[in-house]
Amino acid sequence: MQKLEGDGLAFFHAGGTIIEKNLNPGETLRVDTGCLVAMTGNVDYDIQYVGGIKTAFFGGEGLFFATVSGPGKVWLQSLPFSRLADRIFASAPRAGGTQKGEGSILGMFGNILDGDND
Repeated sequence: MQKLEGDGLAFFHAGGTIIEKNLNPGETLRVDTGCLVAMTGNVDYDIQYVGGIKTAFFGGEGLFFATVSGPGKVWLQSLPFSRLADRIFASAPRAGGTQKGEGSILGMFGNILDGDND
């Protein structure tokens, strides 16, 4: 985590849909640690164990949650970089994914012409 202070603009890199959430005093959110992009300085932040073995292994979210409590603003992303990389790798032809040929008028003939027919 990095702290930014001062006047001016700050740019953040995030993936998927970005949600800006205003937390009221005492309002709490539990989110996947990779989905938390930024928060204002007055937001209380804590990492907590998901609990339960079944939830940890079969829940698909990992072993820990980020718990944020208001008042303040938080920015959340729907597609952290690690999930994006997993999806790209899974869809790669060499990893068992299939090539869909989107964006090409030539379709399969374009693959023959460029030698990418394996």
